[in-house]
Amino acid sequence: MSAGARSARTAFRLLLWARTISALSDFMVPAALAIAIVDRGGTPGELGLVLACALVPKVVLLPFGGALADRFDARRAAIAADAVRVVTQALIALELTASSPDVAVIAGAQVVAGSAAACSLPTTWPLLIAVVPPPERQRANSLLSIGRSVGLLLGPTIAGTLILTTGPAAVFVIDASAFAAGAALLSRVRTGRTGHAGRSLWADLRAGWAEVRARDWYWTSLVAHASWNFASGVLVTIGPSVVIHRMGGRTVWVVLLQAGGIGLLAGSALATRVRLRRPVLTGNLGFCVYAAPLLLLAAGATAPMVIGAYGVAMALAGLMDPIWDSTVQALMPEHVLARVTAYELVLSLGAQPLGVALAPTLAAATGPGVPLVATAAIVAATCAGTAAVPGVRRLRVDAL
Repeated sequence: MSAGARSARTAFRLLLWARTISALSDFMVPAALAIAIVDRGGTPGELGLVLACALVPKVVLLPFGGALADRFDARRAAIAADAVRVVTQALIALELTASSPDVAVIAGAQVVAGSAAACSLPTTWPLLIAVVPPPERQRANSLLSIGRSVGLLLGPTIAGTLILTTGPAAVFVIDASAFAAGAALLSRVRTGRTGHAGRSLWADLRAGWAEVRARDWYWTSLVAHASWNFASGVLVTIGPSVVIHRMGGRTVWVVLLQAGGIGLLAGSALATRVRLRRPVLTGNLGFCVYAAPLLLLAAGATAPMVIGAYGVAMALAGLMDPIWDSTVQALMPEHVLARVTAYELVLSLGAQPLGVALAPTLAAATGPGVPLVATAAIVAATCAGTAAVPGVRRLRVDAL
């Protein structure tokens, strides 16, 4: 192995560890915030406010974060974002040690942390393509996806253990330490990549959006992926009530979530070996399978059927996500990659909360069956409907 290849692999390992640590810490936070707010006598409205204070800035500012990552050095942007979150999470930890934590302080810190996340999330693809050669990118994306899946599986468990043994403040101490470790790891990554200059930020945003609109295979797939995320929001909102009251109780719901996490991890691992000539068409058709657990829930199917369907649907998501990432990285101009990532994330992060917000109202008005069936129809129609798009049908990738 040449010195250059060894250096590239070392750089990717550093990136992988940094992103895995960040994912693990991100999945620890919601549980800790919920316990912290409830323990001090907070209302559901206060908890919703605190969670929204992190999510809303993240979604709103993502396009600007993508433009900044393309305009300047993505590595430095990621390090700066992690450094900011070290401060915000440490501040929350300190506040939680007080006898009467101030929700306003926690909410304000979450606003800043969410804004920093908007600058960090779009940097992953530019960093990856800077250190990983094209033939190895699908495997690299699969490993990043495995890291996120591990964070999804272990984050809430670690948070719960810390909360029960030492209190919620400990979660944010760990969280701050994790972001510090991530920044330290990224500081050792040498990409040789620089941004561009000479245009306004608004011009950069318009140019990024123009790249999205110019490719019918891309923007129609984003609509399909948004419907999948909307459906996941509906499922996690209506699903617990249906499962707990009609399918055997809380244990069944926990097993269902575990099956989804395991499926996601297994699919991500399989993506290191799978190569598809029509990745976009195949992937969108695979995402249609998410309609199955929704329909089975609505039909009152047995718990094993619903759990199995959900596990398969999540496995397909885990398989196709890295393949999609590699396809976009191969076909999208490098200089707009962070902005394109940001627009994609806006749709994904925005669609799921929309499903969470609408599902309870619809279920209260019609019962759970109607929104479950309607959502299944939406996700199946939008994902399968991309097959009618010429760009989706014709797109072939011989090697990623």
